[in-house]
Amino acid sequence: MDAGPGAAPHPARGRPGAPSSATRAPGAPWARFSAWLECVCVVTFDLELGQALEKSSICYLSFPDSHSGCLGDTQFSFRIRQCGGQRHLWHPDDRHGDSGVPVSLQREAAHYFGYVYFRQVKDSSVKRGYFQKSLVLVSRLPFVRLFQALLSLIAPEYFDKLVPCLEAVCSEIDQWPAPMPGQTLNLPVMGVVLQVHIPSRADKPESSPPKQCGHENLLPAPVVLSSVHELDLFRCFQPVLAHVQMLWELMLLGEPLVVLAPSPAVSSEMVLALTSCLQPLKFCCDYRPYFTVHDSEFKEFTTRTQAPPNVVLGVTNPFFIKTLQHWPHILRIGEPRMSGDLPKQVKLKKPSRLKTLDTKPGLYTAYTAHLHRDKALLRRLLKGLQRERPSDLLSALLRRHLLELTQSFIIPLEHYMASLMPLQKSITPWKTPPQIRPFRQDDFLRSLEHSGPQLTCMLKGDWLGLYRRFFKSPHFDGWYRQRHKEMAQKLEALHLEAICEAQNIEIWMKDKSEVEVVDLVLKLRERLVRAQGHQLPVKEATMKRARLYIETVVRSLPMDLQVVLCSP
Repeated sequence: MDAGPGAAPHPARGRPGAPSSATRAPGAPWARFSAWLECVCVVTFDLELGQALEKSSICYLSFPDSHSGCLGDTQFSFRIRQCGGQRHLWHPDDRHGDSGVPVSLQREAAHYFGYVYFRQVKDSSVKRGYFQKSLVLVSRLPFVRLFQALLSLIAPEYFDKLVPCLEAVCSEIDQWPAPMPGQTLNLPVMGVVLQVHIPSRADKPESSPPKQCGHENLLPAPVVLSSVHELDLFRCFQPVLAHVQMLWELMLLGEPLVVLAPSPAVSSEMVLALTSCLQPLKFCCDYRPYFTVHDSEFKEFTTRTQAPPNVVLGVTNPFFIKTLQHWPHILRIGEPRMSGDLPKQVKLKKPSRLKTLDTKPGLYTAYTAHLHRDKALLRRLLKGLQRERPSDLLSALLRRHLLELTQSFIIPLEHYMASLMPLQKSITPWKTPPQIRPFRQDDFLRSLEHSGPQLTCMLKGDWLGLYRRFFKSPHFDGWYRQRHKEMAQKLEALHLEAICEAQNIEIWMKDKSEVEVVDLVLKLRERLVRAQGHQLPVKEATMKRARLYIETVVRSLPMDLQVVLCSP
C-alpha cells in the first residue's frame, strides 16, 4: 500500500457494545465471546485524516506496506506486545483450558494475535481511487487456521453489508462453547457450522483428527477443519526445503532471524511455520509474523548499541535490509511459485554479500549446521511433488520429520531430568519432601554416549555441540523451568497423597504443638486450593480425603482456633 505523504490508517471501534475484557465478570455480556476473541477491529485507510490521527501499531499492522502491491483480498497475521504488562486471565475456563492444551498452544498473557483480512480494489468513488479496508480479529489464541477460516466467511459479507452483519456475527460467537482441550466443537456462524477439535496434551503427536461428530443433526453439513492451528507446512517451506534442518537449528537455538518476504501473507506464514517446527517444544523467543517501521518496538529491535534480540521478524519493506544488516541471519524470499516442480531453492550466502538494494533471494548467514542434511527427505518430497501428491500429505511428511527430529533431541533431556526426581519411597507424610536434584550439564553430556539421540535418529553430526549451544538459548531455560515446575507440582501431589494415605493422623497430633497442627491445616488447605485450580495433578479421591483430614484436625483444636480457621 502506497501510503503517500500524510496518510494514515484509521481504526474503527471494536466489537459493538462490548466492554473491556479486563473488567468483564464470567456471567457478564460477551463472556463467551471473550473466551475466543478480545475484540474485532475495522481499519480503514483514510487519506483525509493525515497526521491528526494518533498512530497505533495495530492500524499499521493491518495494512500491507507500499512494497507489497496487494490487490484484491489478502489474509495475514501479526503479533503485538500488550501495553501495560500482563493481563490476569479472568475467564473461569482460561486456567483449566491452558493446563490441558499443549504448551506450544497456550494463550499468551502478554501478547495479542491479530488475524487480518485486507481488501484493496479500485473504486472511483474514493478520492484515492481505491477501496482499502481491513477486518481484524484480535485474540490471545494462536489458532491461525480457525480464525483465517472465520475471516474468509465474514469479511466478504461485512465489506458488502457493514456493521449490522458484524453485530450479528459477534452475537453468534458469543453463543459458542468455550475452547476446552480435547473437545470437538460445532461453531455456527453466518449459516455455516465450523467443526473443530481443540488440541489436548493427551492427543498423540501426528494422530489423525477425531472422527466428525453430530453430522446427522446438522444442516447444512459442517465445514470440518483438520486443525485449528497447523499451516500447510510444505507450501510455506517450499523455497527453503533444502535448508529446513539448518532453519530448525536456528529456531532451536533462539537465533535472531529476519524474514524479508514479498507480502505480509508470505512473511507471516513463513514466521509461523518456523516457530511451529519445534513442536512439541514451546517456542520461548519473541516473534513477529509481520512487522513494520511504524511498530512501537522498531527502535528496540533495530538498535546497534547491543546484540540483536532473540526475535524472528517477518518484514516486507526492503528498508529493513539496511536497518538490520548487523543481524546474524537474514532470509530473503522471492515471489511464490503457483504450481509445477519444486520452486528454486534459496542459496546459502555469506552476510557480506547482502546488498541494501536489490537483494537477491537467499539465506544470508555465517552459521554452520551441526547436523548433516537429510537428503532422503528432500528426495521423497520432490518425488511426491512430481507425482502430484496432495500438499497436505507432503506437509504431514515434513511435519513428522521435524517432530521426530525435535523428539530425538528432547528425549535424552527428558530422561536425564526424570532421573533428578526423588524416589517415591523417599516421600513420607510428616517430613518435608526431598528436593529435586540440580541439572548438571556435564553429567547430562556424559550420559549421551549410552542414551543420546543416536538411539532414535539416523542423522549424523555434532550433537554434543548442538546441546552445548542449546544450553545457552532461551529455549533451554524455558524448557527447564517448565519441567522443573511440573516436577515440583508432582512432588507436592505425591506428598499430599502420602499424608492422606497415612492412617495415624490422630497419633501424629498427640505430641504436636498447636502451632504445628495449625501449620498442617494451612498447608493442606493451600495444596487443596491449588489442586482444585488444576495446578496440582491430584486425584479427586485424594482431595476428598484431604478435606476430611482438615475437618478432623480442626475439630481437635481449641474452640477459639476453630473459629479462626473456619472463618471465611
